Amino acid sequence: MSQLQSSWEMHRRSVAYLPDTDMDTMAASTSLPDPAGEFDRNMPRICGVCGDRATGFHFNAMTCEGCKGFFRRSMKRKAMFTCPFNGDCKITKDNRRHCQACRLKRCVDIGMMKEFILTDEEVQRKREMILKRKEEEALKESLKPKLSEEQQKVIEVLLEAHRKTYDPTYSDFTKFRPPMRSNPSSRGAARSSSILTQDLSSEDSTDFFGSDAFSTFPGTPLTVSLSPESVEPQMFSNLVLSEENDESSSMNIDFSHLSMLPHLADLVSYSIQKVIGFAKMIPGFRSLAAEDQIALLKSSAIEVIMLRSNQSFTLEDMTWTCGSNEFKYRISDVTQAGHSMDLLEPLVKFQVGLKKLNLHEEEHVLLMAICILSPDRPGVQDTSLVESLQDHLSEILQTYIRCRHPPPGSRLLYAKMIQKLADLRSLNEEHSKQYRCLSFQPEHSMQLTPLVLEVFGNEIS
Repeated sequence: MSQLQSSWEMHRRSVAYLPDTDMDTMAASTSLPDPAGEFDRNMPRICGVCGDRATGFHFNAMTCEGCKGFFRRSMKRKAMFTCPFNGDCKITKDNRRHCQACRLKRCVDIGMMKEFILTDEEVQRKREMILKRKEEEALKESLKPKLSEEQQKVIEVLLEAHRKTYDPTYSDFTKFRPPMRSNPSSRGAARSSSILTQDLSSEDSTDFFGSDAFSTFPGTPLTVSLSPESVEPQMFSNLVLSEENDESSSMNIDFSHLSMLPHLADLVSYSIQKVIGFAKMIPGFRSLAAEDQIALLKSSAIEVIMLRSNQSFTLEDMTWTCGSNEFKYRISDVTQAGHSMDLLEPLVKFQVGLKKLNLHEEEHVLLMAICILSPDRPGVQDTSLVESLQDHLSEILQTYIRCRHPPPGSRLLYAKMIQKLADLRSLNEEHSKQYRCLSFQPEHSMQLTPLVLEVFGNEIS
């Protein structure tokens, strides 16, 4: 008995810290968890006294709420009951009020113990502890950062914008001129194969589509594309693009065999149209002057395409998989569009690093919008307005990460995402350099469409 009392004293000191949703009930009683393995959680629990549905262990036995309260009241009043019958009444849910003596005897028989009943002082302490814990939880909850209704609305708008301008089925790819893959023979193509065998666990990446020729898409120029009407994909007719050799030692590409250039040029041109459509739906973008809208899009389009393509990038084989095997793109495919490893190696590293951040779709669309609304882009006039729009999106992104991205993935996530934007600038510069080497060839620049000429006009003028 002394051992039982000692165990009970230890339990009574700790019971106040047990979680409970029913403060008044639990403050006056002790409910214990099921003994390990004794009850199947999926099986119905039956009161050991009357057979009613049990709510848990109360005073050391599995009982219903009614028998729990009856035993507590009886013990606290030190009640003495007498059976009006023969002393062995069968207690059921319906007749349990008829014979208190046999009901109490049944309570004791199944193991209910008065030592498990809290005193009035213990009840009060229990209530105070529960109230204190609830107040602390309420304070903690009130201090947690929350997305405002306006911030949530911005995220929803960006998600909708992305879903309207990014087709995960890649069905439009069949409208492009078909990919023509040749056996890699140049040194550049050979190097592109070897990159896949390296350890690419670092960070950066660019889009395969953006890296190869940021080429042409037959259609209206950028100034017209910014009109209120939605941008619709157009058919690709008679698009003949080639890219030229770079005179620098870094460009080790055979420009006479750019078999993938027509297909990838169509793909990039199509992507430009989608980026324009996405940008037009960014809250605040249409409030900018048309000249600033154009300047932002010209400078950021390739970077956003690089970000978008991460959705199709696979770490298993370092390819961009866009539906069928026909539209599964490898580094060697990009070299056959006229780009060297000076762009493609950091491109793949960027894609790997971005993929490993495991961004939520909400974070991905916010990052694209922040990328577009960069006030330091060349040609931007109202930098303060662009900066205020970007700052607002950055604040939403930081709040989203704190509220919705659980650790450890959220650790330094915002800083890592901003670093990705810096990496994109370097990739953008290298892409422009390689694009110039291709476009300086008159026979190729003459084949570029109006949209590409406008987007990259500053690079070939």
